[in-house]
This record gives sequence, structure tokens and C-alpha cells, in this order.
Amino acid sequence: MTETRVAFDDGNAYDRYMGRWSRAIGEKFLTWLNPPANRHWLDVGCGTGAFTGLVLTQAAPETIIGIDPSPAQVEHAKRTVASPHADFRTGTAIDLPFGAGEFDVVVSALAIHFFPDRSQAFREMLRVTRPGGIICGYTWRKSSTILDAPYGPLARGVIDVAGEVMLSPTVPEAMPDGLRGTLVSTGYAEIDVTTIEASLTYRDFDDYWTSQTGTFPHPVAKSVAALSDRDRQRVRDILRATLPAAADGTITYPSRATAFKAHKPR
Repeated sequence: MTETRVAFDDGNAYDRYMGRWSRAIGEKFLTWLNPPANRHWLDVGCGTGAFTGLVLTQAAPETIIGIDPSPAQVEHAKRTVASPHADFRTGTAIDLPFGAGEFDVVVSALAIHFFPDRSQAFREMLRVTRPGGIICGYTWRKSSTILDAPYGPLARGVIDVAGEVMLSPTVPEAMPDGLRGTLVSTGYAEIDVTTIEASLTYRDFDDYWTSQTGTFPHPVAKSVAALSDRDRQRVRDILRATLPAAADGTITYPSRATAFKAHKPR
């Protein structure tokens, strides 16, 4: 597997590709988190605002600020998440533009593996949380041998045909032991780490294939595009044979995320 950078310069395309999965796993995460209402939130790496929107509907925040380094993602969030309780800004996880202890809940949803300095990002999230406040988040479960992200089936199909595939970064924090180790080393308290699973249904194989290869140029889609027509068809044939299709043609499969919740020491 070859790691490559993902360019988040088209918020609409990214939301078509990952938005359904973001909402499905985000709903499960918020149920597990069970946060208190009427709190001040920070969403670090908010992307298109998919998770921010879930917080607004499921957690009743007093306020929530979403921050992301991609202007295109931030603009998409501003257009699609309309609430007087929400604000979106451009900024990075490793240098959060907020004072110490400003937020009751700090969360990062499906962004941890993109942070260029994860230890610094975790320290920054801890810094801007009030004493006793909640820091939490999740990212797709992935290691050198495990690939539980939504693009896992497609990536395995490419590997079967081409021998390798391009992927977004694989980081220790994508697995429970690595995540716990980082949280302990950066001073988090009352740490709880778990694996969360969510499933998504595509109406048919074409819906699945278009979503995975034709909406956003993520690394696995780039790997598919680089194949010859013959090899691309071989990947399609493998997926048709291996994806769990129901009698009506719908395709449903699960993806898993490594999640955590912790507190800032008082």
C-alpha cells in the first residue's frame, strides 16, 4: 500500500463520496458519547460540516465552532449547515486559534489521520478544553493488515488486480492501542477507547461504484483511474462477486472506526 496526500478542494464532491458514511458513523458515535446539552463545542477538522450538523440535531449545543484547513470545505459547511448556534472558520489542528479552556467539548471526527503532527494536535485539543471538559473523536480503523474504512472493499479489489493501492495516511491512532498510547502520553484523563461500527446501503452496484470512484479523487479512486480498462473491469467483476448484494440488488456493508472519549484533568 502506498500512502498519498488527499486534496480537499471540492467540498461538494467530498460530501457525495463520504457524507453518507460520515453521518452514519457520526450518529453511532454521538449515541455512545451521550454528551450533555447546552455546551460550547469545537469541531476540529470539521470538513464539510457533516458531523457538525449531527451535533446540532443530536446534542443540542449552546454553540459549536467548526475549524478546518481547507477553505473549500469551510465554505461548503457555511452553505449547508445553517444554524445560529454554528460558526465555521479556517484553521489548523496543530495551532488552534483559541484561548485555554474555551470549550466544554472538543471533538475530531474522521480527521485525526490527516493531522501533520498528531501529538501536537492532541495537546492543542486538550489546551482549549476547560478543566473537566470532554475531548473525543474517531477515525477509520486501519493498519497495515486491517482496512475497515468505507473504501476497504474497493482497495482490496485493486490490490487483488494490481498488487498495491494508494491510501490516505495510516497512523497508530487509527487502532485502539495506538490511540490510547497517544492520549496517555499527552495527559488525557478518564480515557475510554472503543470500536464503533456503522453500515450503509447502496441502491445497486452502480450507485456503489459511482460513489467510490466517480465523485471525489481520493487515493483509492486514483488507483482505479490509473488501471487499464481491462484491469478496471477486473476490479468491477471482483467487487460484484464479493460485495454482499441482496435479492433486490442493494448492497450493504459495514465500516468501523476507532473512537475515544476522555476528560481534561481538573
